[in-house]
Amino acid sequence: MSFRGKLWVLALSGVIAVYAVIGGLPMVGGLLTTSAQEPVNDAGAQLRIVESVLQHIQNDYVDDPNMEKVRIGALRGLAGGLDSYSSFLTADQVKSFEANKTSGKVGIGASFSQVSGYLYVISALKGSPAEKAGLKSGDVIEYIDSKATRDVSLYDARQLMMGDAGTTVNLRVLHAAEKPQTIKVTRGTYKVPNAESRMEAGKIGVVKVYSLEEGEGNDIRGQVASLTKQGVQKIVLDLRGVSAGTLAEAASVANLFIKDGDLAKIIGRENKVTTTFTADPAKAIFDGGLAVLIDSGTSGAAEAIASTVIERKRGEVIGERSFGAGTEQKLFTLRGGDGLLLTVAKWASGGGTPFLGNDRATTGVKPSIEVKRPDTPEPLEVENLIDQQTNPNATPTPTPAPKAVTPKVVEDLQLKKALEVLTDKAAAAKVG
Repeated sequence: MSFRGKLWVLALSGVIAVYAVIGGLPMVGGLLTTSAQEPVNDAGAQLRIVESVLQHIQNDYVDDPNMEKVRIGALRGLAGGLDSYSSFLTADQVKSFEANKTSGKVGIGASFSQVSGYLYVISALKGSPAEKAGLKSGDVIEYIDSKATRDVSLYDARQLMMGDAGTTVNLRVLHAAEKPQTIKVTRGTYKVPNAESRMEAGKIGVVKVYSLEEGEGNDIRGQVASLTKQGVQKIVLDLRGVSAGTLAEAASVANLFIKDGDLAKIIGRENKVTTTFTADPAKAIFDGGLAVLIDSGTSGAAEAIASTVIERKRGEVIGERSFGAGTEQKLFTLRGGDGLLLTVAKWASGGGTPFLGNDRATTGVKPSIEVKRPDTPEPLEVENLIDQQTNPNATPTPTPAPKAVTPKVVEDLQLKKALEVLTDKAAAAKVG
């Protein structure tokens, strides 16, 4: 068989292998751009388009291409066209993926996604290396060291963030309303802050949550119980910037305020519910007024709490539309040791609405009362941040850290609104 014939068989077999794994071939990227005559979701039609592309490669390409690069590039395009969280892994990456489960490598304490092809900071955990270095929700990372984030998958970008404790990574960051800068972040371990609580006027308690990782639910329960003993009648649950955690932990927190019904769900293929988290009446400990704060840094587990509060009309959800995340991946091993890290489930509200939608209008949780903060850009504004650059193709070089300045005190409009809402409702209840 000729070289070009082998190329045809290899590339087509790679496409068919992925097709067999995922049960259908979606329209992905420029490779599978279909014409108006071909049905978008017809797998057979899409495969015919792939055949046409392969024919041009076989008959018209000027040089003999590197077959391995062609295969890897095609399979990365297939996975990348599904969602940000699915990814094709080479055999070496599969080994690294398995090794990282037990390795001593650490990150920087931030949650990421991809927006417009760039690495996007959902949130930076309080006290983490990322937060100390100045990363914040809504930032766009253009380069990780010398690697452009638009050239790598979300999986690869996350791996680039990992390393030995004490090592550094240079990030070219685009802040809203600021010039691009390169921030040096030192990788290291960090402690997830415990939930905090305090009393406000009018017998209102405020519980600030930083994470919903395993065990945090008990801590939050303790904070709510303590406030109750102090005589609070209303609570503000602050979930802004909370992007880490498990759905089980989120359900346990929602159960503190909701005594019955479904709290969250995991939805698999064909919208089938695979897991349902249901409230236990014995675990509900607070039935007073409730307001929940969310912003664009709220995602995943925290969205389950906010969505359930809205659906059950348990209280008001105040702030900005949350980011919209919450998926589960499974690694499928392919021939030759390669792998496909594929999204196999989505997290959803108690009513069954997934947090990850098809566009910004259907993604995340929409607050019942919208209060925007001017200092946090919407994910839709990423392209505007890119356009603000004077030299978008420049290779980043480290710049000195800015001198410490006294932070400007900014009024927390979202918390202010939550306190007003709870106070007004209490006053209305007395009148009634």
